[in-house]
Amino acid sequence: MEDLAAILVVEDDTLIQALVEEALSEGGFEIVISSSGENAAELLGAADAKFLALVTDIDLGRDGLDGWEVARRAREINPTFPVVYMSGSSAEDWASKGVPNSIMLAKPFAPAQLVTAVAQLLNAAPPPAPEK
Repeated sequence: MEDLAAILVVEDDTLIQALVEEALSEGGFEIVISSSGENAAELLGAADAKFLALVTDIDLGRDGLDGWEVARRAREINPTFPVVYMSGSSAEDWASKGVPNSIMLAKPFAPAQLVTAVAQLLNAAPPPAPEK
């Protein structure tokens, strides 16, 4: 992995991947896209992982990890990890299944809403701990 901090985007729909990639890139963010919860968990757990935030769809197919679980894994690694959820059908479950201090964007949403949500969480997050 390159030595830069990026936003990890987890989305299984290629059209939405493209929209999210364009919005975040235009917002000045580097991104890494994963199309499955399992792959996202592997990326988050990698020794050289340097992600600034997680943007995840909730429904990532019938089998495997969903976005709720990917966010919980991210928070196990870093309890203050910024998380933005995206969903067309599971937004009502956010209060019971979402991690604290996260943001839910109900699809469809404007690209600017996504950039604003990510920036809001990054600005509220404590600075990263210095590397040892």
